[in-house]
Formats: sequence, structure tokens, C-alpha cells
Amino acid sequence: MSSRDSASSDITPEVLLRAYACGIFPMAESVDDPTLFWVEPEIRGLIPLDGFRISSRLARTVRSDAFRITVNTAFKAVIDGCAAPSPGRDDTWINRRIRDLYTALHEIGHCHSVEAWAGDDLAGGLYGVSLGRAFFGESMFHHARDASKVALVHLVARLIAGGFVLLDTQFVTEHLRSFGAIEVPRRRYRTMLDQAIAGNAEFSRLPADVSGAEALRIIAAREAS
Repeated sequence: MSSRDSASSDITPEVLLRAYACGIFPMAESVDDPTLFWVEPEIRGLIPLDGFRISSRLARTVRSDAFRITVNTAFKAVIDGCAAPSPGRDDTWINRRIRDLYTALHEIGHCHSVEAWAGDDLAGGLYGVSLGRAFFGESMFHHARDASKVALVHLVARLIAGGFVLLDTQFVTEHLRSFGAIEVPRRRYRTMLDQAIAGNAEFSRLPADVSGAEALRIIAAREAS
């Protein structure tokens, strides 16, 4: 379900957080469309934090620390990377208003980025919104193979260590399904969301320089508990 926002200039970071608490989020038709519309999917995508799947090949890449991982150090560059055209994706829904809104959320501590670096080059990353014990993944990108996947592994370890209980992916793609993403109906999602936003979590509880081996250990311990 979606509804066109005819007064999008009234959307503030505070309004955006209230929308997330109600299970809705904004999108744009394209990067050139200045308007936004609200979306509330009938079927919601989630990655269960105790059911996150990592292939053995990806685990080796994570463990090797092939990419240097940072957190909240290049937020604008990450959102720019997510907004840029890429192979198989000529257009994007991340317009200027989306960038401005989520940058404002980042500045008040409710939107975070995870960056994967190859030397001094930003090889990939992701960003999303935190509210209570819920994290809403917004978008990811990569310039080097596995860079965004490694960033996702580090995100999941960070969410587990910080006490999060819900990782919302909005929709499920085959790519996300390979990590264990599932679909839940709106009513069940609302119950899970209400429980998640009622608590408190800490995105920065895990040190910024955690190794790939430690990230994998945190995830494995959650799956075993």
C-alpha cells in the first residue's frame, strides 16, 4: 500500500521517525522526482538476527579482513553510492529530498552507515535507520565484489551486540534471501515492530574496529543461543 505525499515539504526527521514507528517509510518514483510517497508493504521483508546465513566463501572473505570496515565515517558518500546508477540498475528512488532527510536523521543519531574500504577507496557500504531495538535497512551498494556483503555481516554483528531484535529489509530480493531473509504479513510485522521500538539498543556498543573473525563469532554465538 502506498499514498502520494502532496505536502512533502512537511516531512521532518521527527515525522519520519514517527512514520517508521507506524511501519511506513517514504520513497520517490525516481531520482529526478521531487515528491515522495509513503509505503506500507502488505508483506514485509526481515532478516532474523538468529537466522542470518553466511556462505563459507563469504565467511572466508570476512575473516580475512580484505576490507577495512568503518561506521558512520562516510555517511554522505554511502548514500551517494546507493543513489548512483549501477550495472542492472539504471535508476534509483533516492532523490535529493531522501538524501536530505536521512542525512538529517544521521545528524541526530538515528541513521547509520557501515563502510567497506579497499585502501583509501570506498568499495561499498550500506545505511539504515535505528529506532528502539529495530534497524531498518535502507540501501546498499558496492564497487568491489563482496564489499556490501561484508558490510552487511558487520552490521548484523553490530546489531546483535547492541541488543537489537529486528532487522527490517522492507522487501525481500533473491540476494537478501540468500542471507536468510523472510517475509511476514503486515499484522505480524506490526506486532514485532511494536515490541522492538519499545526497548532500547545501542548501535555503537561494538567497537568500530572489530575484526571480521570477531563479527563472525558474535553471529555464530547468537545462532547457537
